[in-house]
Amino acid sequence: MSDRNLLLIFGTETGNAEELAEDAGHLAGSYELIPTVMDMEDISLATLSTASRLIVICSTWGEGEQPVNAQDLYDSVQESDEGLMDGVNYAVLALGDTAFEFFCESGKEWDGILEEKGGTRVNDRIDCDLDYDDYAEEWIRTTLEIMKRVV
Repeated sequence: MSDRNLLLIFGTETGNAEELAEDAGHLAGSYELIPTVMDMEDISLATLSTASRLIVICSTWGEGEQPVNAQDLYDSVQESDEGLMDGVNYAVLALGDTAFEFFCESGKEWDGILEEKGGTRVNDRIDCDLDYDDYAEEWIRTTLEIMKRVV
């Protein structure tokens, strides 16, 4: 793997997280990063745990559940050994709706489990409501700038 690689993974039900991940992937080149955008259901635990740079973009479904395409990967990370994410520099963008009790719960869970398994948070998680466009873009640009400097 090149030392400029950036893995962007998304968990989504409606496509919003996927669209944001693809947008971030397009922007990554301007930050001298080589992006790979992947659906959470298409990535292995081994690939996830060897990413030196990781951005997770995940929506929350129903009453705080992981999206269907994210559940298996989340469960795998949760059941994995301590220290599995050592060396993984990550940031999480959570999508949700403040009309629901468990606002951005899935993103919060990803942020917590990656840290618990040894990952290094390089930017604070952002919890986005329905009107996320401007906030998400600013966070993505800031995070890409941080990721660019990760060695």
